[in-house]
Amino acid sequence: MTATTLPPASRPAGPNPTQQKSQRIKLRRGLTFLLMTLVLPGSAQMAAGSKRLGRFALRTWAVLVVAVLATVALALFRRSAFITLMSSQAPLRLLQGLLIVLGICWAGLMIDAWRISRPPELARQHRLGFAMLSGALVFLVTGAMFASASIVSDQRDFMSSVFTGGGDKVAKDGRINVLLLGGDAGSDRVGLRPDSITVASIDTDSGRTVLFSLPRNLEDVPFPASSPLHKVFPNGYGCADHSCMLNAVYTYAEAHKDLYPGVKNPGAQATKEAVEGATGLKINYYALIDLKGFQKLIDAVGGITITVNKKLPIGGQVPGQKVKHYIEPGTRHMDGYHALWYARSRHADSDYARMARQKCVMDAMLNQLDPVTVLTKFNKIAAAGKQIIETDVPPSEINKLIDLAGKAKRHSIASVAFVPPMIYPGSPDFALMHQTTKAAVAKATDAGAKLAKAQRAAAKKAKATASPSGHATAGTKPSGGSSSASTKPSAPTSGTNDLNSVCSAGSA
Repeated sequence: MTATTLPPASRPAGPNPTQQKSQRIKLRRGLTFLLMTLVLPGSAQMAAGSKRLGRFALRTWAVLVVAVLATVALALFRRSAFITLMSSQAPLRLLQGLLIVLGICWAGLMIDAWRISRPPELARQHRLGFAMLSGALVFLVTGAMFASASIVSDQRDFMSSVFTGGGDKVAKDGRINVLLLGGDAGSDRVGLRPDSITVASIDTDSGRTVLFSLPRNLEDVPFPASSPLHKVFPNGYGCADHSCMLNAVYTYAEAHKDLYPGVKNPGAQATKEAVEGATGLKINYYALIDLKGFQKLIDAVGGITITVNKKLPIGGQVPGQKVKHYIEPGTRHMDGYHALWYARSRHADSDYARMARQKCVMDAMLNQLDPVTVLTKFNKIAAAGKQIIETDVPPSEINKLIDLAGKAKRHSIASVAFVPPMIYPGSPDFALMHQTTKAAVAKATDAGAKLAKAQRAAAKKAKATASPSGHATAGTKPSGGSSSASTKPSAPTSGTNDLNSVCSAGSA
């Protein structure tokens, strides 16, 4: 029997080393083109022979890199100019459009890099993976550029909707005074009545800050002579039925806008004037915050840590409403919902205790927010910030206020509450309020802090001399306006206190 020899064409095909090597080279070439386009757009086109397109892309990329480096240098060495630039509408709009165009062009170059890699010439097992990788890189570069454009858009919308301008830029006696109003214009309320009225007085040199809390039910509040409401209420904002309280000034001015022609927010302006009459401070700016916006803002920054000294009910503010949940005592990290109820709960407490808790929330936000949190969660913060109904801080002054906030963090924040027993809202002593405000502001400077420290040292020395054992005698009262051990939490004293220590001790 003779062996049969198969013709060469009928022999089984085996692996061709030369062909495999060629396939690997083509795959590496394609992957290299994709990587080159990702790192240095236009370089793949230059290498593949598309000199004109590649040269234009590389030059454009070089210009953009130089612009980014110049912006970083501006942010590091001329922060004021950088913030002004990033607060202006025209540069932000231009940057937003540029990022969108850049994303589209970069994606186009990535698709072209896939084309010049000649995918039909790749091995069959490589084509699908190569196409999927190319698509993923296109999605990556466009997604990154479009996400950046979205951040810029949020920044632009935030600046235009919140920082409307119109406030007074000039410091008053070396201080910037900002009126902080917290209001709730719910469907069950007629108009907006601020539930929280606080003035932050900040020393422009040191950043030392005093927070003045005013009761919302303060009556007979006087208006400065320059106020349009001074002519309407020459003896102060008062009514026979006692309904003319400080928090009603906003609603009254909104109902009588003819008294404030050309003013965007007559209610806020009138409230500024009423607070000026009550405290003697000249208010530079106001910020009116909706309570729901406040809740979202706390959530956007990841919550805040608060020390709670007593059980606080959630709900129960509407007659007949049952309380089912509570905020328990202790140091707690709160989301926006619980932080809002901590600040506004009054079912088992008083307005005066609530005023103190609101200042503790402000103190927590000032000290616990950091630049990393703001940058990484900017979109959420900006979205929540749009629910700040309005502020008259102009964009050009944002940098100054950021600097002041940074300085304020270095010092303890002083707190003054105009509450009983010093001030009774139904018959307030405005002369005493002016005197107390002036004294607290004088202490909230570097010179005032040194003087107060020297006075405390002298008092301690005198106390030690009078009592060799170092203890006060039975009839000695605590000095400095601080609360005594018998003071009830629901009626805090109105003296000047260190807000940081008060809030960390949970005695608010």
